[in-house]
Amino acid sequence: MSASNEASPYSKTNPYPARISENRLLNAEGSAKETRHFVVDIAGSGLSYTVGDSLGVFPTNRVEEVEELLRAVGASGDELVSPAMLKLEQPISLREAWTSRLALAGPTPKLLKAVAEKATDEVEQAQLADLLKPENKDALKPWLEERHYIDILQEFPSAKFTPQELVDLQRKLMPRLYSIASSPSVSPEDVHLTVAIVRYETNGRDRVGVASSFLADRVNVNETPVPVFVSNSHFGLPEDHADKDIIMVGPGTGIAPFRAFVQERAGQPGEGRNWVFFGDQHEATDFLYGDEWRDYLANGDVDRLDLAWSRDQAEKVYVQDKMRKAGAEMWSWLQGGAIFYVCGDAKRMAKDVDRALHDIAAEHGNMSEDEAVAFVKQLKKDKRYQRDVY
Repeated sequence: MSASNEASPYSKTNPYPARISENRLLNAEGSAKETRHFVVDIAGSGLSYTVGDSLGVFPTNRVEEVEELLRAVGASGDELVSPAMLKLEQPISLREAWTSRLALAGPTPKLLKAVAEKATDEVEQAQLADLLKPENKDALKPWLEERHYIDILQEFPSAKFTPQELVDLQRKLMPRLYSIASSPSVSPEDVHLTVAIVRYETNGRDRVGVASSFLADRVNVNETPVPVFVSNSHFGLPEDHADKDIIMVGPGTGIAPFRAFVQERAGQPGEGRNWVFFGDQHEATDFLYGDEWRDYLANGDVDRLDLAWSRDQAEKVYVQDKMRKAGAEMWSWLQGGAIFYVCGDAKRMAKDVDRALHDIAAEHGNMSEDEAVAFVKQLKKDKRYQRDVY
């Protein structure tokens, strides 16, 4: 059950200016990844949360990106604008709009059409006309995905926009939701987050994930206010979970809610067992909260811990492979009423885990493919198969 925040004045429309009290790198030296543990102080906010909930974070854009965009349009940043989609009562400065209110990534075909209407250079006009041909629609999407607004303005400099014209073609800078990695039983005034810091390159430029780099690079510990709100979720433990077995599949940052689940259940009365599947690239560098998981296993708070390291041997091993290997026992747990949880990457992992679950039902339940599909469908209906995927 999700916590109610009716007593708190803070919400998505009125976020709480929290402070980050801890920013810690979880990966060891030599890892190809940058995953960080953040502790968000919500003391005094009146906000409460339940395991399975998410924390919404309103980020800001990088200063250097804002300044580059201002130079591209020849603006000082002090110009007043009122972006149509924000429905503001009073105009705000262009700098504020680009720093904290509007997304600088994700240019749309609508923007490109506006650029085509304003471009005066013949070469640019020809290129834009080609990009916007109906038969090139499928190629336009990946072309736009490689670019931010600054790329479009620099590639077609003959198209001149006023600040107001440009902001009306932009999207809102949306909050990012992160699965909470702590239990309120353990940390009622803190929210823990497990965040993969996104850094990459497209179109010859270094890019960053707006919210993850905001938390990692632009927030000073115990100083910078971070606007946050609690987002209640369908994903979580039932009220009567104490005697229920749970199976948790959470590779990478997907482990976050399951750290919260185990914190909530650790040391509590009840016969419910915990089975955790975790995976990442290398055990030596990427075992997120490894010491905690080993302790939980040693003291019996976790009954089984299956680990999949994709790069520690010649053949890649993933959580779904570990599931299949443990198929007979997993089937036994499911037959005994266990709840099956998955958190993490929606594009590949969650689909592969779903396929493995169907295969386990077919093989160990002696089911046809149709029967296995019906079995999994019933698990979902009974809320015994829950997914938090992104």
